[in-house]
Amino acid sequence: MSNILIKYLLNGFLKTILSVILIVYCFGIILNLFEEIEFFKGLNVSFFTPFLLTNFYVPSFIIQLLPFIIFVSSMWFLLKIRNNKDMLILKVFGFSNFKIFLILSLSSFLLGWLILFVFNPITSKMAKYYEITKSNYSRDIDHLITFNKNGIWIRENLDNGKRIISASKTNGNNLMDVVIFNFDKDYNLKEKIISESVNIENNEWRFTNTVILKNFDGLYKEEKINDFTIYSNYTYEKITSLFKNFDTMSLIDLILNYQKLVEIGYSKTYLNQSLHSLLSIPFFLFIMTALASILTMNTLKKSKNFKFIIIGLLICIAIYYFKDLSLALGKTNRVPLALASWIPVFSVGIFSFIGILQINEK
Repeated sequence: MSNILIKYLLNGFLKTILSVILIVYCFGIILNLFEEIEFFKGLNVSFFTPFLLTNFYVPSFIIQLLPFIIFVSSMWFLLKIRNNKDMLILKVFGFSNFKIFLILSLSSFLLGWLILFVFNPITSKMAKYYEITKSNYSRDIDHLITFNKNGIWIRENLDNGKRIISASKTNGNNLMDVVIFNFDKDYNLKEKIISESVNIENNEWRFTNTVILKNFDGLYKEEKINDFTIYSNYTYEKITSLFKNFDTMSLIDLILNYQKLVEIGYSKTYLNQSLHSLLSIPFFLFIMTALASILTMNTLKKSKNFKFIIIGLLICIAIYYFKDLSLALGKTNRVPLALASWIPVFSVGIFSFIGILQINEK
């Protein structure tokens, strides 16, 4: 009998999670589709293109909202079995509040790891396709920045031509082993700049140990300069901000390719943030299920769901902004950025632990 009841709990809980995910997915499709249609307005594309891109974007968005999806699903399922007296039947057969909570929370915890190792690699590929496809249609395509195995590449428009910049890697606010090609409007090479290091902390780039090859009627004259500056539209912060969409990287990518990503110029700080944010998801799901259990399992009396819907929404909003505040503290170096990903988990976890002990006595 015990195994049958556990199977009943798991089946009902997982079906509820799937229902909530489908609802969120439909809302995500509707909301993001308007944004994609606006983006492609004026471009010669069919309706299928924004619809396809929307379907590639929403799954990664769902993973971001997964803790709140689990919270809503847990409340929905627990209210359902409480109002139809199934919870009372479970208690008659020896299922305490703590045991019910433990079955559901462990299911959420295991589901989190399953999503990270099975579905997250798929959603990251979809997000990468979404980013690449939209960049191909971008109206600002003349300004391009790319990280690859050969380092960083930048193409920049100038008033009198174009500039192509390559660097082997970044080191703090510096680009290392920099080569710059300056072209006129007809793509004729005007000069080539070679430097060991370029400080790009602000728009005035400062060069160290620079060699400039200037074109004079087809002949290149070499000039060595110790201190040299140019103006660029890009700074280190602007360049790295373009690569902070870590939805395109799965947990497996971050674990297996971490050092390689650092070597080609990705910010180690933000890689750590993304890695810890993903690792915290299963624990966050466990705690959000615990929080839902605290709110719904303190009594066996039938109640109206509207009150719990309002309470649930308020709690989701509060936790969402608390999570954002924690990350903001990390980004401003008030706390380590990796720790900032775990602060909401620890904080809500402590509160939930106290609540679970109280409802177990009821």
